Amino acid sequence: MTLLSRLYGVRPALRHRVRVRRNVEIPAADGVRLLATHYYPAGQHRPPLVLLRSPYGRGNALDRLPALLAERGYQVLYQSLRGTAGSGGCFDGFVIDPADGDGTLSWLRAQPWFGSELATWGASYLGYVQWELAARDIPEWKIALIQDAPSGFADIFMYPGRAFATGNALGWVQLVERMFAGGYGITRQMAGLVGAGRRLSRATLTLPLQEADQALTGHPVPWFRHWVRHGPGEKYWAGTDHRANTARMPPMVHLQGGWHDFFLPGMLADYAALVAAGRQVRLLVGPWGHGRGLYTREGLTDALAMLDAALLGRQAAAGVRLFVTGAGRWIDMPAWPPAHEATPWFLHPDGGLSRTSHDGRSSPSRYRYDPTDPTPTVGGTQVGLTAGAKDNRPIEARADVLTFTTVPLAEDVEAIGPVRVRLHARSANPHVDYFARLCDVDPRGRSVNVCDGIVRLHNPGDVRVADIALWPMAHRFKRGQRIRLQVSSGAHPRFGRNPGTGEPLATGTSLRPSEHEIFHDHQYPSALWLPLTPGAS
Repeated sequence: MTLLSRLYGVRPALRHRVRVRRNVEIPAADGVRLLATHYYPAGQHRPPLVLLRSPYGRGNALDRLPALLAERGYQVLYQSLRGTAGSGGCFDGFVIDPADGDGTLSWLRAQPWFGSELATWGASYLGYVQWELAARDIPEWKIALIQDAPSGFADIFMYPGRAFATGNALGWVQLVERMFAGGYGITRQMAGLVGAGRRLSRATLTLPLQEADQALTGHPVPWFRHWVRHGPGEKYWAGTDHRANTARMPPMVHLQGGWHDFFLPGMLADYAALVAAGRQVRLLVGPWGHGRGLYTREGLTDALAMLDAALLGRQAAAGVRLFVTGAGRWIDMPAWPPAHEATPWFLHPDGGLSRTSHDGRSSPSRYRYDPTDPTPTVGGTQVGLTAGAKDNRPIEARADVLTFTTVPLAEDVEAIGPVRVRLHARSANPHVDYFARLCDVDPRGRSVNVCDGIVRLHNPGDVRVADIALWPMAHRFKRGQRIRLQVSSGAHPRFGRNPGTGEPLATGTSLRPSEHEIFHDHQYPSALWLPLTPGAS
């Protein structure tokens, strides 16, 4: 086995000496020159090509995948998108210029070393560009391997639940701007991490928010300012939405996500659309956050098997493979979601959570949300190394967080599928957020997050209904553990604080606290809905 194969725990199907051509120039359709690195196995005649297109540079850790593929007998074209790593033109955030894809395909077809079979591969932005590539018909395209990247953007990344994803948006600004300012090499990237966390934390509290980019990077970032000036559903976002391209995706698609990835709900929606369009889809969801599954043994082995099936005619597993958190095991099933019953667990006035609703009347549970001291969050679907399952006890000790907890479970409870919460809530302020987080509590009291979600409301009223779609899950709450639901009005900086004033997100400068009441009686039965297997407890 070669070094790369040993590093990632995969057996090479073949073993080839890898040749590399650097700074290959590719003309985009509008004449802009794009740079790429071409990896190819020595002595092979027109082997299948894997195309990777990235804004994150070349000559760094991401180069490991092209080298690994080339030693297995594939050639790889690893291209830098316009405005990045020496390619001409201007980078525009998540708006991808179609001239890049058009020009690249025309150039590829003219190369004597390009055969008739093409695959695409990549995680995050490298997956997102594959959805844009499907804006045109590509008969050579046999498989798309997409990790942690949905076809849509605004509703999934920028405004989940209509709340702006301040921490994730600015975290990505910081990542990209650090590359542009300091170069793409590994050493420079590591040096750029010094003090990055503190700068990001300060920037997320900037008012007005449209100047947070200046606070973070020292200069305006035009595409960030577009993000905060355009709310969900506005015309601006049409240029970032590639859901209509599903019908032109290749015949085989490999989707890989993580339970703690902020893109997961969008990817699962894409899975359903691809299946409906008649594509052969393999779905793998693991116990990790954004971008962390690509180089795991499970994730890489599964993707390589699908690549070999599409381009070499080998056999590969079909259907869905999921990691069940809490149980520590992988399971296989024919489709997502599996058959399940949405089963309610009702909130009780004493902080309880039960399968039976509270009879009669009860006083609501109360808390105060103050955007000058926004309710923080830990773990979950954040950008960076802080994502994932974390101990939530420090958060739950705050006065602005309510918790509702079951008694110790008499038997295991396994839930696989979509999760939702319905709160009956009252606040004199019409501009409010409601955040719900599901946790698994061990016998020692350690409370670990499983999934969460948020909704932003602007409508006035007395008792309002807040329907919150949480991230999907596959989790086993073991016997003796307890199920807990957190309720609050913030999860900063993952979701930007609600100023409570109704002012425009980009330019607002005022902050208004709000008082909240959560009802849990016979008339207003607030509840958590878990996806249980039919017949399960």
